[in-house]
Amino acid sequence: MRKSTLFLCLFLILAVGLSSCSQTTNPQPKYIVQVSMGTFSQQYYSADEVIARLEEVTKIIPLEKVLIGWSLDQNTYRRVGEYLHSKGIQMILYLPIFAETEEITSARKAVDLWGNTPALYGKGGFCFTCPTDTINYLDLISVYEQYFSDIPFDGVFLDRIRTQSFVGGVSGILSCGCEQCKARYNALGVDLDSVKLRYEQKGDHFFNVTNYTPKSGFIFEDKLAADFLEAKGRIIADEIKKISNYFHDRNMIVGLDLYAPLLAQFVGQDYERLAQICDFIKPMLYRCTYAPAGISYEYDLLRQNLPNATGYPDFQWDVNFLKGQLEAFGDLPCAKYPGIEIVYNEDIAPTTDEYILESLRAVRDFGYDGTVLSWSIMWVPNEHIQLLKKL
Repeated sequence: MRKSTLFLCLFLILAVGLSSCSQTTNPQPKYIVQVSMGTFSQQYYSADEVIARLEEVTKIIPLEKVLIGWSLDQNTYRRVGEYLHSKGIQMILYLPIFAETEEITSARKAVDLWGNTPALYGKGGFCFTCPTDTINYLDLISVYEQYFSDIPFDGVFLDRIRTQSFVGGVSGILSCGCEQCKARYNALGVDLDSVKLRYEQKGDHFFNVTNYTPKSGFIFEDKLAADFLEAKGRIIADEIKKISNYFHDRNMIVGLDLYAPLLAQFVGQDYERLAQICDFIKPMLYRCTYAPAGISYEYDLLRQNLPNATGYPDFQWDVNFLKGQLEAFGDLPCAKYPGIEIVYNEDIAPTTDEYILESLRAVRDFGYDGTVLSWSIMWVPNEHIQLLKKL
């Protein structure tokens, strides 16, 4: 073989290799969108409206999955499913578990350690049910089997898989305290009467912390506070495992909606336990949302409700904070689709082009499986979807 021919072959091999490397390090972004169809008793959109909107979006960006729910009209889901599957897009049923189910389940309301229902105040507070009440699981499964089991969903996305947050004050965090939950906590070595007494004795200082890292969360000065929150996370995970197993037995994907790592331990969301029982997680990394699940909104409520508790740092809600939160769940054994809000609302989600792009670039740079574009795609301005072409 001539040297010139050899050099040409080597050049072509190198060029193909470099091209392949380029494609590997810069894969096409994978996006999931949500469609909030309404409540169990009210539907906001027709099938035609949803399909028209998704057609509009798919002309701008590729979609991998659509999370849709949770109104009950079966024909709507069948038609939307036909449309999505014709495009190779998965349809995932959006399903609440421990809140917003009062229309369809007879589960008991959650109560705090004093037997009271946590107050609902602030923006968008939800009434939560007892997480250990078996009727909640049975009723939800019954609703699924009656209304959704004949529809070709590829999976389910479980929402409201937590207890109340500081939206319900300290009462919301110190729940549920019913007799059934007391027994579950006792089995895990935590006596809820002792937790109540300790809080009454120490007040805000019951929640004093000595350290915080995104990976480990808050380290509590009082071991009983730490044990209570750890047990709450185990109880929630055990209950969600039952539901997850039900859907996995039907060969369906299971996704979970999670608070940001900063706040998750207060509402009973143990990332490591939950990651073992699902296929993907959607951490709600909402730095520009001033409503429940918004990081700064919830953290402000924590500090307002615990004004004398010590050890809680002042955070800057910048991209470096976001990167810390992203790093916190990087080694979990499930797919990761961080949720970034690209919706716009002047009062509760005043997102900007800069915010959206820096957030999505941070997710991309971590090499995660994709991004959930939040909130409902029906409300997102097209200008914000067009921004994604710049990534």
